[in-house]
Amino acid sequence: MDNNNISGIKGRIMRAYGAIIDVIVVFLILVMLVTLGVAFIGVLYDLYEALSNLRHEVAIQTLVISILSVFVLIELFRSFTDYLEFHRIRLRVLTEVAIVFILRDIFIGLYSHNLQWQDLLALGFLLAVLIAGRVAAVRFGPDKPSGSSKPS
Repeated sequence: MDNNNISGIKGRIMRAYGAIIDVIVVFLILVMLVTLGVAFIGVLYDLYEALSNLRHEVAIQTLVISILSVFVLIELFRSFTDYLEFHRIRLRVLTEVAIVFILRDIFIGLYSHNLQWQDLLALGFLLAVLIAGRVAAVRFGPDKPSGSSKPS
């Protein structure tokens, strides 16, 4: 049901609700932009520290963690902008955010050599489920007809 077709007080309330949600999401996008900028400055600082201390593995590990965290922020930022554009959270984008987050944790764990085989197995299984969810979201998304099996 479209908010523009609703009349009377219910229509005004629904339009006000939509406008308030849009304002909140725009504010959150601005917060994410500031956060992304601060994170990027942090990456530049970590890069300086890593280049200054090439022999210190902790400095290089911190740089890797910072860079991977920025990728997670970029994916989260994309989900907020998609919500503002489509007025819904798309499962494809949400699974991509989760996949990047899980990959970040796997990379950090492997790089720091503190990931146990059970953790790696669990994260690998979760990653496989998320990838299957993303494939299903792309294949059977709302833009695709449910009976369509023609190759593109």
